[in-house]
Amino acid sequence: MQAFLYAHPAKHSLSPQMHTAAFQHAGLEGHYQALDVPPEQLGAALAALRRPGVLGANLSIPHKERALPHLDALSSEAQAIGAVNTVVNRGGQLHGLNTDAPGLLASLLEAGWSPQGTAVLLGAGGAARAAAYVLGQAGVRVWVINRTLERAERMLSELGVEGRAFAPRSQEVPWSEVGLLVNATSVGLEAPQDTPLEMAFPALRTGAYVCDMVYRPIKTRLLREAEQAGYNTVNGLGMLVHQARLAFLAWTGRDVPAHVFRAALELTFD
Repeated sequence: MQAFLYAHPAKHSLSPQMHTAAFQHAGLEGHYQALDVPPEQLGAALAALRRPGVLGANLSIPHKERALPHLDALSSEAQAIGAVNTVVNRGGQLHGLNTDAPGLLASLLEAGWSPQGTAVLLGAGGAARAAAYVLGQAGVRVWVINRTLERAERMLSELGVEGRAFAPRSQEVPWSEVGLLVNATSVGLEAPQDTPLEMAFPALRTGAYVCDMVYRPIKTRLLREAEQAGYNTVNGLGMLVHQARLAFLAWTGRDVPAHVFRAALELTFD
């Protein structure tokens, strides 16, 4: 059996290490391969997943939204979010799932965060849509900071999430009410000196959590400043682990423990 990652570029992906370890733990003869798939080749690459013996694929940038017209069915989460990160081959029919959303929630809960109050979300792209959706489903009020207010407002409206949009550097954000800050942008990726906040680190609610979806570097500038301010921090590895666990479960029916995926990542970062 085979599974793939489709991304552009794909060479830096950590998914092969995780899923290879999962196949071994589950005692399954499986092979996982990361493929660089340019956008113009996505349709043909997805069609190839319909072959017997192919479990499906993970999708990463820039394919999560572009894949939708090529699929036969979508989970309720994927349909609401408007993005797919996992494709499952079910007898030649391609089903699209979004495991990013529950993966993020599992990572936050694992770190000790409780779904309540207000969260601030940085960004309004595909990753932000998954975060806004799952936080809204958990009963959290979501405030979005994004350069384009209209895009942020449209995202909240389309997802049916209670919240409000703010511009960067807005003086109107009541930071003292915020119990969770999530970076859903790529700012800080491979650039430890960058931060998505266009201001000094704000004073959040006591005991607040700060989560960065970026996992390279493991500790971004945003997380370093959050730690210095005394807040709890969550890096992007937890979300990566849990979305992979859920994808593997969807493909194989085997619920491999999260620690198997995490141990494979730790070998990479040692």
